[in-house]
Amino acid sequence: MALIRECQPKSIKEWEEWYFEKAYTNGKNPAKITKDTLVELGERLYVKITEIVIPEWREAFNQLTLQDCIDYIYNLTINRTFDGFYREKSVVTGTLEKKFLDVKFVESEPELDHAGDIDYLGYVGDQAFGIQIKPVTAQASFGNYSPSERMRASFREFELKYGGKVFIIFSVDDEIKNIEVLKEIEKEIERLQN
Repeated sequence: MALIRECQPKSIKEWEEWYFEKAYTNGKNPAKITKDTLVELGERLYVKITEIVIPEWREAFNQLTLQDCIDYIYNLTINRTFDGFYREKSVVTGTLEKKFLDVKFVESEPELDHAGDIDYLGYVGDQAFGIQIKPVTAQASFGNYSPSERMRASFREFELKYGGKVFIIFSVDDEIKNIEVLKEIEKEIERLQN
């Protein structure tokens, strides 16, 4: 991306020529990237997929049992749903309600949770901000998490209807990992109070 931004090409041909003129590998001894380099990478990928990945998947699929599928569905439906519910409640009752005493937190209606990605509403007077609580495992690195366009649209709709923004909280167990969000929520509460 750095190269294409530097190039600012008007055509794919211009980009291709620029790339093969300027691109080098990363590392201690950078090497010029050529069309042959890309062919070699494609060949290595093909070998890895056909000789390692597909055989491993086949073996895993061949060992799959009916009980594995039943256990997976049961775990997803019972255990993971309970864990998510408990995590959300713990974040709200264990942290948010204690930090923001003037805010009334309520669970969202099922339609709002499902369609709008809002787990809780934080009422400040007759306006509210939204809270979406995700396990850190929802994104290996929550710092790189980006809501989908559908989520951004539902967050905009929420803001129009309730007046407040939506905040995404990442947690492990009942602990908030992106603690900087608490300052953002505090600013939003002040805005809604004025």
